[in-house]
Formats: sequence, C-alpha cells, structure tokens
Amino acid sequence: MLVTGRLMLRSLRVASSSPSTPTLEEIASNHHYPAGVAKVVLKKGKTQLFKDGSPMVYSGAVARVIGRPPPNTGDIVLVADGTEKPIGWGFYNSTSMFRVRLMQQHDEIALDPSSSLNAEKLLETRIAAAAMLRQNLGLPSAHTNSYRLVNSEGDRLSGLIVDVFGDLAVVASSAAWVQMYQHQIMDCLSRLNIIKRISWRPTVEILKEEGLDLSDLKKPDLIMPQTMVKVMENQISYLISLDGQKTGFYADQRENRCFLSTISEGSRVLDICCYTGGFALNAASGGALDVIGVDTSLPALQLAMENVSLNGLDPRRISFLRQDATEFMKAAVSRNESWDIVILDPPKLAPRKKVLKSASGMYRNLNYLAMQLTKRGGLLMTCSCSGAMTQSGLFFRILQGAASMAGRKITVVRQAGAACDHPIDPAYPEGEYLTNILLRVL
Repeated sequence: MLVTGRLMLRSLRVASSSPSTPTLEEIASNHHYPAGVAKVVLKKGKTQLFKDGSPMVYSGAVARVIGRPPPNTGDIVLVADGTEKPIGWGFYNSTSMFRVRLMQQHDEIALDPSSSLNAEKLLETRIAAAAMLRQNLGLPSAHTNSYRLVNSEGDRLSGLIVDVFGDLAVVASSAAWVQMYQHQIMDCLSRLNIIKRISWRPTVEILKEEGLDLSDLKKPDLIMPQTMVKVMENQISYLISLDGQKTGFYADQRENRCFLSTISEGSRVLDICCYTGGFALNAASGGALDVIGVDTSLPALQLAMENVSLNGLDPRRISFLRQDATEFMKAAVSRNESWDIVILDPPKLAPRKKVLKSASGMYRNLNYLAMQLTKRGGLLMTCSCSGAMTQSGLFFRILQGAASMAGRKITVVRQAGAACDHPIDPAYPEGEYLTNILLRVL
C-alpha cells in the first residue's frame, strides 16, 4: 500500500509539471507578434462587467493604453484590469465610443487556444459555430431558405451581420474591424457548402462613427451583380431587392409572420408599414378574406404586388396602397372603417436613447390610430424595432396610453421578439431590439 501511495504521488507531481495553457501575454510575445500587443487597461471598478461577458468596452471604462507605438483602429489589443492583468482580447478603435470589441476572454484560451489573438482562426471557428446553430434550428429547410446566419454579438462577432437568401450571403458591416477583415470573412463564408455568392453592404452611417474614411472603403473582389433575389419563407415565395432596406429582407419577423397566417382565416386584415408585403402575404395565404397593405415606398409596393403573383394569390383579396401611414389611418378613422386584424410595424423611430421621448409620442399616436381601426374584440399586432424602446421597458406603458386616448381596453395575447436565428448574448442585453405584441382591443 505504501509503494502504491508513493507511485500515485509521483504521478500527480508529473501531471502538475506538464505544460500549462499559455497566457495571453505569452501568446502575444511569440513570433507572430514580435513588437508585442498593446494593452488597454480598465478603470478601477469597471472590470467585472467585461469579465461577465459584455463585449463592448466603452471609452469611459478605459484608464490608459499601454503600447508604443499606440494601436491603430482594427488592431488586436489585450484588455486588462487595473493591475494590468489581461482579461481578454479584442479589436481596438481609436475613434468609436466602443474602444474595444472583446472577442475572447482569458478563461476561454484553454477551450480554444488556436483562436487566441488569431483573428482568422476566430472567424473560422465562430462562423462555423453560427452555421451549426442554424442547422440545429432547422435552417435552411425545404420551406425556408431565408434566415440570419450571423447575428453580431449574439454569435460573438460584434459588428458582423450575415443574412442568407438561398445560396447568397449578404454581409452587413457595422464595425471597423469587420471592414478590415472583409476578405477573411468572405473566405470563411465561401467555405460553407450553402454559400455560392456573397454581397457586401457596409453600413455607412455607423462606419462613419467608427472613424472610417469611406473613400478608402474597397469593395471585395466577389461582388454580387444581381439586385433581385427569390427566396422562400414558410412556403411563401418573395422577390427581394438587395438595394432595399438593411440586407434586403427582415428575417427577424419570420416566426411572427408565420403565427399571423394561423389566425387570419376569414378575417379582414390591414397591414400598416407593410414594406414588401411580408405580413400581408402571410395573412392572405392563411385564408384572410381581404388584405390591404399600406406603405410609402413605391419600389417596396411594386415588389409586394410581384410577390402576390409569385404566390398565385387572388389580387382581388390582397391589395397595396401607397400612402403615409398616419394619413391613411386618420382618413380611415373618419370613415368609421375597421378591420379584424391590424398589423403596425413602423420603421425604427428611436435609433438612440436621446430621441426616446419624441419617439414615444410617435409610437403612442400611431397605436392610438391603429386601435381605433381595430374592430372591437379584434387583434392588433404592434411592433417596435427600436432597441432603445425595447430596452427601456416603456412600450407597454405607451400602448396603455394609446388605448386610453382611443377609449379602448387592451389585453396582451402574445409577446414575442426576433426569430430564433437572432440569438442574444445575455451579457449584452442591448442586442435585443425587436418587440412584437399581439393585443386584443375591446
């Protein structure tokens, strides 16, 4: 027994002396980074937020930057606590309010050492993981080939969004580092079996805030010349324009559109801010007796009508009108018109917290009119795609205020957000933006 005990002790000593996982500083000092890597040191009391997983290191959390020469926008940097001990690494931006976008925490090195301070490997690993998640969610499928493949912070690639339309990937870039690694990103996407073509769409206004000189933005070699794409969602076909809003189609409402189709049979439906007819088409496919879509965009409405023909729907049961939403609803109220189901999905009215107060008034007025157009006992599906509104928690209060103005009583029947291919990192709740509420209006 004594001999056995000594052998066991010896084996433990041998195991403990085996090479351990290298630290970020050790990795940074290897031959890949002969000049070393700059270090962004956090202020006292600011570290825990980022240790808990928040990926956005804002400028107010930074005490100092150690490194000569100082890092440039897009450079890989270490992020360290007040004692200068690294807690992770990410991409630096000397101009943005988000000074560093954290990509990997120090504790993750043992799990994925090959991605440590290696942007190309990290991209390959994270994009492959995102594709696997969608596959596990049943995307793509025989009845849906339009979905989100990469959802920024939700897939741990802050500033990168990729929507898939059939075999086409549309990349929306909203961070300087994404622009700087565009060829590597495209290489990773092209290695996925489902992707045959890629379209790159820089989000110009946000990239200006990232400090990029837009005249220097170079388009990747692989450019998608086609501007129209046919896709399928829940067995409904759509023509989408790559020159349209965002990436060309709002995949985030997919599950909400599908739900609408299940409750529309025999109903009269009004779709306000209908864009290319997503909700309207689902209502008609679900057996609605009469559907009207209203929007101000003529190109969007032309696509909506093409989508009606594409799906073999009866144009006598679904029509579209080009008119301002408020003007249409006021006129309809004056005529005492009402619908069984009303959908209100306005554009982003509160892109930032500083305009939340004025946006609240616009949301209240729009919903006030929409409630008056909803038949008593009918349903109002009302939406907000403004992150500032969703995160404020004010939307229900606004809806209640609108109901009081309209002399109506409302109850919440269903509450939803973006579809499951839009994951959210709980350490970054700011990534939650879409609210979809179904109300019964009495």
